[in-house]
Formats: sequence, structure tokens, C-alpha cells
Amino acid sequence: MSLNEQQAWNAHMHTPVVFNHHAPVTINDSTIQHVDLNKIHSTRQAIDNEERVLILTPLKDASPYLAKYFDLLVELTYPHRLIDLGFLVGDSTDDTLAVLSVELERIQKQTGSVPFNSATIVEKDFGVVIGQDVENRHSFAAQGPRRKAMGRARNYLLSSALKPEHSWVYWRDVDIVESPERILEDFISRDRDILVPSMLIQPPIY
Repeated sequence: MSLNEQQAWNAHMHTPVVFNHHAPVTINDSTIQHVDLNKIHSTRQAIDNEERVLILTPLKDASPYLAKYFDLLVELTYPHRLIDLGFLVGDSTDDTLAVLSVELERIQKQTGSVPFNSATIVEKDFGVVIGQDVENRHSFAAQGPRRKAMGRARNYLLSSALKPEHSWVYWRDVDIVESPERILEDFISRDRDILVPSMLIQPPIY
């Protein structure tokens, strides 16, 4: 009997074969981590969906601004339990780290205010010695090294503080003196991947 004849002879016979395509694969190696970002969404219904927000701020010689910075932060109407804070302190010559620590403790224990979910402080120096006064920071000669250091600081801070559960990242400067309480809700309502707000620099009054 040829192969073709054998095929025709047995064509009516069907041996049932059951394949379990959904058999689980178990990985017990503790060095392997699985992160499922399909569960994380960024929507206009962020509060209803309890979407987490990460607020990031690089700091350098920032001690004079921190009290006002945190006063404005406390006024945010987005639920504080859904907000994580991240700071990078670098190349500071003042007591920025100490003031930051005290201010964080103050707002987390402030009576009548809901504390933020968490706070992360990262220390990293980049060897930048440019002064923080307006003339030095905005001079033409300072822009190259200053912006290079700013980019590196933001990269270090983002990679250190960003977690898989975060749906939104909000970069906030430390020297802001006025900001809408609903700025997070306003940004989220625009339904855009990246937003850059308009900033107004008030000239000094002599």
C-alpha cells in the first residue's frame, strides 16, 4: 500500500487530541521581575480611576523657596493620597537638603491636610558651580552647561522615582510663587501626552 493509498484508507479515522494552550508557565527565579503596564491608564477621569501622579522637582540652592513651594503644593485639589513626590538635590552649597527634609515632614504631619502618598529624595552632584541668581542663571554663557546639568538631573530623578503604578508625571519648578490649585485637573482634562504651561517671570521691583 502506497502512502497515498494509506492516507485515503485512514481518512475517516480521527484520533482526538486535546492541547491545553493555556497551561500556566511558572517562573520561580527571584531575579526575574514581571511588570504589567497594561493595567496603567492615563485618562480624563483620572480621579475616578484613582490614577497616580508623580510630581518631580530638581533642587539646587533652593532653601529660600521651599516653604512657599510646599504651601502651594498642599493647596493642590487633586487627591494627595494619589500623589507621590520626587526631589533631586544636587550641587547645593546651602542647606537645601535639611530644609527639604523639615518641610516634607511639616506637610506630611500638617493638621487638617491629607498627606501625600510618598516622597523620594535623590542626591546627585554634577559639578555645576553656576550661581542661582537671575543674572547668572540666564546669562548666555551659562545656558550650555546649565541646561546640560538640568537634563542630566531630570534623567536621574525620573529613573529613580518613576514607578510602574504612575499614570502621570508633573515637573514643577521650586521657585514658583503662584499656581492654580486645580492645575493637575486642568492638565489632565486636556488629554494630551505632553503639556508645557506658560510661565510669567515678574521683574524685580526697585
